[in-house]
Amino acid sequence: MISAGDFRNGITFEFEGNVYQVVEFQHVKPGKGAAFVRTKMKNVVTGGVVERSFNPTEKVEKAHIERKDMEYIYEDGGLYYFMDQDYEQIPLSADQLGDALKFVKENMTVTILSYKGNVFAVEPPTFVELEVIATEPGVKGNTATNVTKPATVETGAIVTVPMFINEGDKIKIDTRTSEYLSRV
Repeated sequence: MISAGDFRNGITFEFEGNVYQVVEFQHVKPGKGAAFVRTKMKNVVTGGVVERSFNPTEKVEKAHIERKDMEYIYEDGGLYYFMDQDYEQIPLSADQLGDALKFVKENMTVTILSYKGNVFAVEPPTFVELEVIATEPGVKGNTATNVTKPATVETGAIVTVPMFINEGDKIKIDTRTSEYLSRV
């Protein structure tokens, strides 16, 4: 158990049948009345953000989120298979993954997040290097301003890139923002 007075950013806890992570908190001591903890918390399964005030002595059950590095191996019939270092494989469906695999190709390591054995999220690596398979050729003289164009990478994701990027180039992408970082 953890009391609301001990809340810190990143702490996960169980509340009203859901698992939440503290995004932001503030201890408030008004001139009149009792102190309270104003909390902005994110549901780790659905991603929804909720704001709520807690009494500092109110207790909640601490939730342990398991993080496990696994290698993405292959996709078969709508199921995506991942393997850990002990050669144990787990299949996950497309709705469990969401957009997590749009920058992940086979044999890349991802982080699988689970709570009580139920997988609720997959975190891709923060930065990936992928090859551009389709983009319009840059027009000579179009480099004076910060002009961009869409490019399709080998996983099928579309990224906005500068005009000088051509098909066959390898680029570095930030998976958190889907932004082009540099040419490799």
